Amino acid sequence: MKIILAPDSFKGTFTASQVSDSFAAGVKTVLSEAELVKLPLADGGEGTLETLFAVKGGAIHRCKASDPLGREIEVEYAILPGGEALVEMARSSGLVLLAESERNPWVVGTYGLGMVIRAALAEKIRALTITLGGSATVDGGVGMARALGYRFPGSRGELINREGGQVLAEISLIDKAHADSRLATLEVRALCDVRNVLLGPSGAARVFAPQKGADPAMVERLEQGMANLAQRIAQDLSVKVDNISGAGAAGGLGAAVVGFLGGRLVPGIDYVLETLDFDMALAGADLVITGEGSFDSQSLAGKVISGVLQKASKRGIPVAVVCGRRGQVPKSVRVFSGADLPGKQETGSLLSLDDLSFLAAEAVRSFALK
Repeated sequence: MKIILAPDSFKGTFTASQVSDSFAAGVKTVLSEAELVKLPLADGGEGTLETLFAVKGGAIHRCKASDPLGREIEVEYAILPGGEALVEMARSSGLVLLAESERNPWVVGTYGLGMVIRAALAEKIRALTITLGGSATVDGGVGMARALGYRFPGSRGELINREGGQVLAEISLIDKAHADSRLATLEVRALCDVRNVLLGPSGAARVFAPQKGADPAMVERLEQGMANLAQRIAQDLSVKVDNISGAGAAGGLGAAVVGFLGGRLVPGIDYVLETLDFDMALAGADLVITGEGSFDSQSLAGKVISGVLQKASKRGIPVAVVCGRRGQVPKSVRVFSGADLPGKQETGSLLSLDDLSFLAAEAVRSFALK
């Protein structure tokens, strides 16, 4: 029996690789002779660099950059075979870099991400892929653009050099005359794990800013500033970004990739599955076990589990989802959650690797030992 083990990370708890190893241990207790294919996955958020580098190889590079508050840090990025740089924005501009008391999208920005991109450009890359998950920012990528040579005059003509969403409403012009010339010939893509547009009820400010420390008043100021940025990108760069699916990802960084870098937005899980040749791995498979910490309706909108379900269903391969917490999901999806553990509540934060092994074993018993 061939079983594909293709989980996401259990964010804040276990990496996707750790989860797939625990699944394997559980499966082996039930089917010791099973053929197991471990394919840890990511959807464009944290962990994507490790996931792709483990399969594709290449080289890890390090550079000096700034964290969201401007403190100097060292950041890793990868250059994959063929000259494609892979940059995780969360490593320079991510929420994980801040203490809870430091979370404030009004003053934190993406300048550090631009520094990492600048370092990658010095390696004479042909393509750039940026992962957008896990950001601490709602600055529309203005900090990143400044690091790459864009200039943003304020209402009095003074250049804006501060970070954060506070600058968005002040921008009176986007000056691209000094933008890094290497961007013009660079193939750029950004991996999104959400489909949110830039503005409105499902936009960058109203959906994501509260998760990053914004109160309701700040959310509205950020919304107004983001609307100003969208107008300036349309007028000064001749690119309309406000209604693009994914433009609101990472606090508007999706819009910045299109407007400032001339890039395109792609679903992160689609890119990862294609890069890992997931279709070929599925050939002859009898079962796929996937999972993440919390499984709900959002998981079916561009996340790892949605991509796995879509690919496997086309081949008629059953899928088991292992998770800590189960929300509202279709009953047709077979879920093995923390609620199925003897004596444990349904909560992702309390699951151990042994618990994940137990749930994977239960999934195999359910599907393979009927």
